[in-house]
Amino acid sequence: MDMSSIELLNVESVSPLMRSLHKTDELYGEERVDTPWGQLCVLHQGMDVSLGKPVILTYHDLGLNTVSNFQAFFNFMDIKLLLQSFCVFHVTAPGMEDNAPPLPDNYVYPTLDQMAQQIQSVCKHYSIKTFIGFGVGAGANILCRFALNSPDVVDGLFLINPTSTQSSWSEWLFQKLNVYYLGSGNNNNGASVSPFPVTTQNYLMWHHFGKQTEDRNRDLVETYRTYFSGRSMNARNLSLFIDSYIKRTDLGIARGDKERSFKCSVLVLCGALSPHVDDTVTMNGRLDPSNSTWMKLSDCAMVLEEQPGKVSEAFRLFLQGLGYALTAYERRRSSLRKMSLSSDSGDAINGNTLNGLNGSDSRKNSIDEESTEGGVHIVENPIANR
Repeated sequence: MDMSSIELLNVESVSPLMRSLHKTDELYGEERVDTPWGQLCVLHQGMDVSLGKPVILTYHDLGLNTVSNFQAFFNFMDIKLLLQSFCVFHVTAPGMEDNAPPLPDNYVYPTLDQMAQQIQSVCKHYSIKTFIGFGVGAGANILCRFALNSPDVVDGLFLINPTSTQSSWSEWLFQKLNVYYLGSGNNNNGASVSPFPVTTQNYLMWHHFGKQTEDRNRDLVETYRTYFSGRSMNARNLSLFIDSYIKRTDLGIARGDKERSFKCSVLVLCGALSPHVDDTVTMNGRLDPSNSTWMKLSDCAMVLEEQPGKVSEAFRLFLQGLGYALTAYERRRSSLRKMSLSSDSGDAINGNTLNGLNGSDSRKNSIDEESTEGGVHIVENPIANR
């Protein structure tokens, strides 16, 4: 056998994430919160809100829920340190919990604006005065709507693959087909009787992973491909969530319009392989450059799973920009990670990155993590010259 013909495609040298997409009970406190549009499942992680600790509130993307979207990331070693100083509340969209019963036939699924108003009920239930929003995809859009309507409650928005516009005709048509196929796979009681249709499985894989290549993390891809088969998520419930998402209205934000803009700091993050890069650039073009940042990570699309170290570093810097100081231990961890990136790539994280995350000027509100380098550094705003 000619050993020279063997090619090593991929080596994962980082610490492994928790790849289980099933809830680990000891990690969370679970509660159902009443809202005007039905109950929401909310999972609590980290410190107790009664201790006066700052709050992080998350909202997940299509086809996922709190566990499948955030469990691995919030158990990443660097993020675990934050749980010693923050309360984290994970909000799950109606009927999106694993093994959730079918929603009643007469249940009218809330619009994205109404789902944003449900967050107000969550804040009232837990006596949350302010929080930092952490949203992905559809969840990012919902948190944006809440921040626009309740600016005094939101300290900052950390958004992954957000969109600010209404759905295009092509998206609307394709998603309507998904809604139809998902609905046709149920019995009379609304319970799923077969796996998700292949078209829906392929769409969800594209939505989260973008274009797949041979050197992507195959175990991770297969884990989510199995999850998107629909064995643990109710197909009808998902179809209702998708239907609400494609009927979304435009956020109505515009650069220079102080009446309809975010009052808090905003970081928009995407993966270079994500199919939503253009949506994030469009949204960045509508944001105030003085309080916003656009960031792109190379060689990934599902950034929380594929690049948790770099996302955690960006999130830590974002929190620092909001005025949350790191403990001495966390500062040492951060410094070690920067040194590691520097030694691996020959390019340390730029010292102006923190200023960029604060959005100090229009030339510093974009960060691009080049595919040929491991460091994170400031580049030109992708919309500055438009």
